[in-house]
Amino acid sequence: MLFSELGLSAELLRAIDKQGYQEATPIQQQAIPLILEGHDLLAGAQTGTGKTAGFTLPLLQRLQNSAPQGNKCVRALILVPTRELAAQVAESVDNYGRYLPFTSSVIFGGVSINPQITKLRRGVDIVIATPGRLLDHMERCTIRLDGVETLVLDEADRMLDMGFIRDIRKVLNAIPKDRQNLLFSATFSKDIKQLANELLNAPMEIQVARQNTTLEQISQVVYPVDRSRKRELLSHMIGEGNWQQVLVFTRTKHLANRLSQQLERDGITSAAIHGNKSQGARTRALADFKKGGVRVLVATDIAARGLDIEQLPHVVNFELPNVAEDYIHRIGRTGRAGLEGEAISLVCVDEKKLLADIEKLQRCSIEKIILPGYEPDESIKAEPIKNGGNRNSGRNSRPNNRGRNNSSQSRNGRGRNASAPAGRGRGQGQRSRRAA
Repeated sequence: MLFSELGLSAELLRAIDKQGYQEATPIQQQAIPLILEGHDLLAGAQTGTGKTAGFTLPLLQRLQNSAPQGNKCVRALILVPTRELAAQVAESVDNYGRYLPFTSSVIFGGVSINPQITKLRRGVDIVIATPGRLLDHMERCTIRLDGVETLVLDEADRMLDMGFIRDIRKVLNAIPKDRQNLLFSATFSKDIKQLANELLNAPMEIQVARQNTTLEQISQVVYPVDRSRKRELLSHMIGEGNWQQVLVFTRTKHLANRLSQQLERDGITSAAIHGNKSQGARTRALADFKKGGVRVLVATDIAARGLDIEQLPHVVNFELPNVAEDYIHRIGRTGRAGLEGEAISLVCVDEKKLLADIEKLQRCSIEKIILPGYEPDESIKAEPIKNGGNRNSGRNSRPNNRGRNNSSQSRNGRGRNASAPAGRGRGQGQRSRRAA
């Protein structure tokens, strides 16, 4: 189906054409008409299927069709879990709204709050925000939410996993009850269904792929290998295959740094991206990776969502995630927009249960290949997996029921990221909690 058949305005069609698109993806075909009709929506779609445009385009048109309720009021609020995803959604809003008179602002932690305050005071129509930094603005009274007409929760399952539910409820209490609600999620869980019941009013529900499955164009392979030889095997595969762009996932920030340094010593240009990096460093590393300045980007799960890398051919799980659903989001960085991709997992004896959980979630087994010269030593016994930059082994094991990851919890028992700028009148533990 062509975008021109979806009832979008001439300004939006012109912007879509500028981006080089003509045909809508399945999620766009289903979501756009329902949102334009004013329905609340619960939408499930695998990452890379175009769901951002699926809510951005009709949101812009509904703003275009209605008069603002007041001066300097935010009319549309889009909540996302990570800085990278916030930047990606903001870029989409800018691209598709280029011929419309609306202003937008993206707000997240890890950068100075003052430029954000200045822009908000001028008045913006659309705000894309992470929950922590949005609450900072609410506490400072630097943002008005009493005019919100549309609320979007993007990657809602990830926000719940990261422990944002209390923050989300605070936001819900601050915005008008008479509004349109759009909830987008790559996976549907019981928690998501519960949130949908609380948030949505007689919602329409769409899902363009079977629940909790990966895209068919992603080939998945597991290479069993001893834990001590993973780095050696990874370097071998990158060199042997002449891979020029590889996204590698680790569980912890420490290992991400160490692996990046080891790859550099192997002659493979590399950079690390994780929550302890400043926003500037994260942005530079991603930009270098996209333009080919580095061959390997080593990331923790902070990068599993929100990274939009065109034609990324390879994703490697150097370590399997502790939560099976995160595997889907990790490998969803490849195989985007209908292109083929390869997802490789280096699995040691410690990770057999994690692999079984992933296969159970996908309802299929993943091909195992033992590479000659890297056969695992069957005499090595499994060791407990230490929790690091990921969640514990299940969603129900959140410390203090707040769902923060362990690396953040270790700082004064709270906080998402210690790199957040200091907030007014808060102690260090409270400051770190706002960094998303």
